[in-house]
Amino acid sequence: MLVAPDKFKGSLSAVEVASRVAAGLRAARPEVTVVSVPVADGGDGTVEAAVASGFARVEAAATGPTGEPVTASYAFRDGVAVVELAEASGLHRLPGGRLEPLTATSHGTGDLIAAALRHGARRVVLGIGGSACTDGGSGMMRALGVRLLDARGRELPPGGGALTELRTLDLSGFERPAGVEFVVAGDVDNPLLGPDGAAAVYGPQKGASPADVALLEDGLARWADVAEAELGVRVRDEPGAGAAGGVGFAALAFLGARFRPGIDLLLDLLGFSARLSGARLVITGEGSLDGQTLRGKAPMGVAAAAAEAGVPVVAVCGRRTLTAEQLRGAGIQSAFALTDIEQDVARCIAQAGPLLQSLAATLAADWLPEPSAGPLGGTRT
Repeated sequence: MLVAPDKFKGSLSAVEVASRVAAGLRAARPEVTVVSVPVADGGDGTVEAAVASGFARVEAAATGPTGEPVTASYAFRDGVAVVELAEASGLHRLPGGRLEPLTATSHGTGDLIAAALRHGARRVVLGIGGSACTDGGSGMMRALGVRLLDARGRELPPGGGALTELRTLDLSGFERPAGVEFVVAGDVDNPLLGPDGAAAVYGPQKGASPADVALLEDGLARWADVAEAELGVRVRDEPGAGAAGGVGFAALAFLGARFRPGIDLLLDLLGFSARLSGARLVITGEGSLDGQTLRGKAPMGVAAAAAEAGVPVVAVCGRRTLTAEQLRGAGIQSAFALTDIEQDVARCIAQAGPLLQSLAATLAADWLPEPSAGPLGGTRT
């Protein structure tokens, strides 16, 4: 049995979800071998998933989104570094949870990239999601040696709100690392600018008012104009340039990164296909199985990989809004939600672990018949 869930956001990490599901399965069917492979799609929990799969966790000093020093982590194995933007520049790093839409910076993500390069990384996988900032990745590039100057040659303060004053870049302290491959793992395809861009779509989630969104849009446009002219590229309209408040743009323009769907990239890194060998069933999941799941979230990637190997897939979740037909279309034969056994949503969140363990026992009864009962069952939707 292969257990490969993403996190239940706000309740359980992917590692915790996998552990609870495995415990419920073992309690119900102690004769069954359960292998846990927590997964992620490039957002929160990406480093944790890599570490659970055998990467080493490496701690490094970094700058938090409002300038405070933090200790963050990246994952490393055989020259490959997995850097998670949320580790240093995520919403959870904001002091007191206070949103700072105009001044939050991605500098700490650049600190982690620099640390990974010093550690000997020849391939850097940058997972982008959960960002606290809308600075176009300018903070990340500052950490890697780029200076942003105003009309009087003074360095700009951090954050997307200051980018409207940008006039020139000083690249004397920056050199694209030779022989290093950069890959961005993400699950959004927004361009940098416009109604589908970083400021308009994601700025409000980070506390931006309508006036702030307009200022951030102007700043990102100025950043793109100056950076693209300096570098001789045009990437602002590329899919994913607007990801993580525009960090995708900086990765494309300055680091020559390429984008891959986050879950596909992470499954490759985790050696997921090889782990499918001999599996009778795959159990995936995330906090909410809904319309967003169908747009390439982790359960979709797991289901696609399992389908190639001919292994059936079922899912666990906190809540489910997808129909049975939608689930089957996504390659998921059945889904089990915490709200099936506890209708109080607040209790589902507060008691997610024990409830999930009980749910896994129900799943086992449906999908893991007693050894004498023959092939896999499964009628639940």
